[in-house]
Amino acid sequence: MNFCHLLAAGVIATGLTTLPAAAQHAGDAFIAAFDSNGDGSLTRAEYDAARAARFKATDADGDGALSEDEYVAEFTTRFEQQLAKSDRSAEKKAEERQRQIRQTHVRFGVLDTNKDSRIGRDKYDRVAERSFAEQDADRNGIVAANDVAATTARRTAARGE
Repeated sequence: MNFCHLLAAGVIATGLTTLPAAAQHAGDAFIAAFDSNGDGSLTRAEYDAARAARFKATDADGDGALSEDEYVAEFTTRFEQQLAKSDRSAEKKAEERQRQIRQTHVRFGVLDTNKDSRIGRDKYDRVAERSFAEQDADRNGIVAANDVAATTARRTAARGE
């Protein structure tokens, strides 16, 4: 699966469905999810520290790798928090929950490139590297509002909209 597929999975994970607005929101959500000092931008150091902490917290058994159960459990916890804030009906939340959990299993399978049923830090970090690079449009090591706008415009143009 290429980065566009992973990005689409991430957009889906946020519960968004309209692509131009979703891409903008996905970029804003990317910053918000990792912006530890709350300044509205995301440095590479902030991102790396947050990803390292997330990996450690997700690795429930402390063996240095994520099992599918650990990976899905971490996502489910974050997704349930999103659903709790949603004004969707219980039925729509249940449908979205089912879709997202199914997609999370698919993402694990994609990330588990050697099919050993584990995602080590190396695999986890490669995805993080691509994700940050995709968002950092001006390649200055900081993802800010101008990067989100540029990335959204680039994706919209690539889709021919």
